[in-house]
Amino acid sequence: MTGEALDRNETLLEDKIAQLRQTSAYPHHTQRIDVIETHMSWVFLAGDIAYKLKKPVHYDFLDFTTLEARREDCSEELRLNRRLAPDVYLSIVPLTIDNTGKMRVEGDGAIVDWLVKMRRLPANRMLDFMITHNTLRESDVRHVAHLLAAFYKRCLPVELTARQYRQAYERQVNATLDALAAPHYGLTGTPLKVIQDVLPGFITCEKELFDKRIEQHRIIEGHGDLRPEHVCLEPVPIIFDCLEFNYLFRVVDAVDELSFLAMECELLGAPDIGLMLFEIYSEICDDYPPQRLINFYKSYRACLRAKLAIWHIRELDSSVWPPWRGRANDYLHMAEEYARQLS
Repeated sequence: MTGEALDRNETLLEDKIAQLRQTSAYPHHTQRIDVIETHMSWVFLAGDIAYKLKKPVHYDFLDFTTLEARREDCSEELRLNRRLAPDVYLSIVPLTIDNTGKMRVEGDGAIVDWLVKMRRLPANRMLDFMITHNTLRESDVRHVAHLLAAFYKRCLPVELTARQYRQAYERQVNATLDALAAPHYGLTGTPLKVIQDVLPGFITCEKELFDKRIEQHRIIEGHGDLRPEHVCLEPVPIIFDCLEFNYLFRVVDAVDELSFLAMECELLGAPDIGLMLFEIYSEICDDYPPQRLINFYKSYRACLRAKLAIWHIRELDSSVWPPWRGRANDYLHMAEEYARQLS
């Protein structure tokens, strides 16, 4: 994409955001619009409805620079998220512009973008909020565990050879550790060295652990981004915001995905959640993974989260680097702790 086209996309995005901040842009009455920016989208909270607008970004793993690509991704987001949040993802709707330049959601005129229309979920029922505010009950966790276990049990296995699975994981681990070791980030030190010494070799030395996951057909198309902030504890739990833009990122061992959620809950101060998740998962899916495999998955997932945290340094002013560097270091210390249990 040319620099001129990129500039035009950015200008159009600024105009869309400005107009979507106005209550008059929506087909239903609302008194205010709350706006959330994420790495790849803008979310507009309009009363009981949330609208997600994709940014026209281009990375190695996705290209949202065309209107058609964004429309297709909105459709995929709707389809995939209805697996675990069936009544939340309502539809995809057009953003239109009339001959005066006014934009409206589901309006008349030319379509300039597409949005995912969702039911707004209560912030105080998110798993991360409930952990940090001490409002979580054991029954809440058990409901989530049953939902996830039932989901994994009905997922069809992805056809991979054991070698393909191990090689893919080796590439992911090496790429993540190489990124974390970049001098610009300032993350060098004992935690990273311990992780570098343990994780890459573990896949080779313990190849039977990974091969067995293939033999048992445990690699599935999962959620892809199973974090506490994506779990809403309504009477029937909702698990939303799956990773829709890249199929390969959703191809995971079910135990890897549960380990990811358990690691994030542990970081928030709730290690018992992981124990309950695996207890119920094992009972329903007849899968009893060894603790060493779980610790490996937790260590790698913590490294991946450290990488995503430190990458903010590439995009933000240096004045706001310290919190992101601190978060990356928190994840690395967790990854080190799990890695030491593997050595």
